[in-house]
Amino acid sequence: MNIIPSNPNNPDCRIGIFVIAYNAESHIEKTLSRIPESVWKMLTVVYIIDDCSSDETTLKALGFNNEYSGKIVVIRNRVNLRYGGNQKLGYQWAIDQQLDIVVMLHADGQYAPEFLEQMYTPIMKNEADVVIGSRMMTAKTALLGGMPKYKYYGNIILTKMQIALTGLRLSEYHSGYRAYSVKFLKSIPFWENSNEWHFDTQILVQNYQNKARIRELPIPTYYGDEICRVNGMSYAFNCVITSFGFLLYRRGIYYSRKYDVNLKGQRYFDKFDDPYSSHSLIYKYLLSHGVEGKKVLELGVGDASLTRRLKANGALVDGVESDRVYIELAQPYCKNIFSGDLNKIETLNLDTDYDIIVAADILEHLVDPEYVLSKLKTNLKKDGLLVVSLPNVANIYVRMSLLFGRFNYHSKGLLDKTHLHFYTISTASSMLAKTGWKITDKNVTAIPLAIVFPFLRMKAFRWILQLFYGITRLFKGLFAYQSLSYCTNPNSTTLL
Repeated sequence: MNIIPSNPNNPDCRIGIFVIAYNAESHIEKTLSRIPESVWKMLTVVYIIDDCSSDETTLKALGFNNEYSGKIVVIRNRVNLRYGGNQKLGYQWAIDQQLDIVVMLHADGQYAPEFLEQMYTPIMKNEADVVIGSRMMTAKTALLGGMPKYKYYGNIILTKMQIALTGLRLSEYHSGYRAYSVKFLKSIPFWENSNEWHFDTQILVQNYQNKARIRELPIPTYYGDEICRVNGMSYAFNCVITSFGFLLYRRGIYYSRKYDVNLKGQRYFDKFDDPYSSHSLIYKYLLSHGVEGKKVLELGVGDASLTRRLKANGALVDGVESDRVYIELAQPYCKNIFSGDLNKIETLNLDTDYDIIVAADILEHLVDPEYVLSKLKTNLKKDGLLVVSLPNVANIYVRMSLLFGRFNYHSKGLLDKTHLHFYTISTASSMLAKTGWKITDKNVTAIPLAIVFPFLRMKAFRWILQLFYGITRLFKGLFAYQSLSYCTNPNSTTLL
């Protein structure tokens, strides 16, 4: 629920100024007083987040008084979240309050509040998604503004290194004067980022990966008596490591959720990139038993990677899918596509004579998977095969996360935020037995190392994947990523 009213002076665009503050009692009132009146009129809210300061920053902010004080919201963190952690909270607040634009302003006044209008205007005019106030666009103005020489030249050197690594050409990577389209903030996983100062680099390359329109504007530099709280060497090291990690991600050598943005048509990696993924192993199993001329129902066609391969081997494939993008991808390979809610399987009017039904990575997303499993018996021939893959929540990754008090949902994987149910290998088997299925064969998948480290797909490194898969089969409960079950109807006499 919103706690801020609409702005009658600017009803079509809700603009928020996020004042990030820590031990800024001597500066915050002056910083707020420097915001131009024309900007105050346009703003919906100025919200100040005090990161558990040890001084009277919060009291000073609450005591600030002008005719627009009613637009000020003051929030104090109960614990210190650090620079990056405070930004996460601030951007989430902007999303929750349904703002359209948010500008981050430092409470110490190092970045000129007089330039706020220039910061948000390009986004308001739909000319940019991200605006950065750069101190380095005009030669040596930063030095004239009091920036120490070691910071000035360090900024130049570090920025050039980051340009070489990331490909994103900017005059500087290290300005903390930023404006964002809140719509764009929603599209990037900024909660995956560090709580430290290099958060700024991470969110910058996230926006670059998401094809944001990034604009730089020259701003004046002012260095006064504010205290610098950045460990320069540590910050520079983390920025380089972040940029190098992004380079590896872009080259397909390393996978990171931080940069896995939801580009249209690229929401999921190709599961056949990993030779020991559920789709790869299911495909090999089906081929070994023959699929030519078989009638197959695939529940959730996804990117159609399995669908395409089955059709190429002579299978007659029907698909169930609700996502329009995936329906379009699968249409060339499907005889029929049933579009609808699989939770209401009885309304889809599926055929009743399938030789094979594939339920790979789908049941955990359903409201009542047991109901769907029971209903599927009416769609399969008596000698047909049901293939089920389910994630193993007892995997070592989840166990270690719980050991340290974490159970963090993600955009994909074992803790995919769209999963409604969680299974171990044992409880997956129990659910299939409970719903009347006879398991005739089993397998497991390994943690997708080939996705995290794509170079392992090269022939020279395949032995590593084979070795790890062998270890996974020896210690299924601990290392299995998913369980695979091949099932028949209770009266089944043959497999395929």
